[in-house]
Amino acid sequence: MARITYRSPDGTATTLDVPEGNSVMRGAVVNGVDGIVGECGGGAMCATCHVYVDRGSPVTLPAVSDIEDELLHTTACPRRENSRLSCQLPVTDEIDGLVVDVPERQV
Repeated sequence: MARITYRSPDGTATTLDVPEGNSVMRGAVVNGVDGIVGECGGGAMCATCHVYVDRGSPVTLPAVSDIEDELLHTTACPRRENSRLSCQLPVTDEIDGLVVDVPERQV
């Protein structure tokens, strides 16, 4: 289980305990976090689960894959240095404490 905080553009923060074996995207979708669409269901095909990883998060994330890198160029809001697709972030104990900011729009 990992505690993940999703911050909305309006500043509202939702902190969830997300079970291992899920993705950061699935944790948001299952719990109704606004702003994370996950249109493709986590198949790294749509970029509607784009998030900005808070630089102060005390976690190490997996490297960006080539597919994720390509899709990050198609996001509705600008790509930043800390942009990730939340479907590509597996939930493990190591990401406990992760904070992500949800962009203003996904589509």
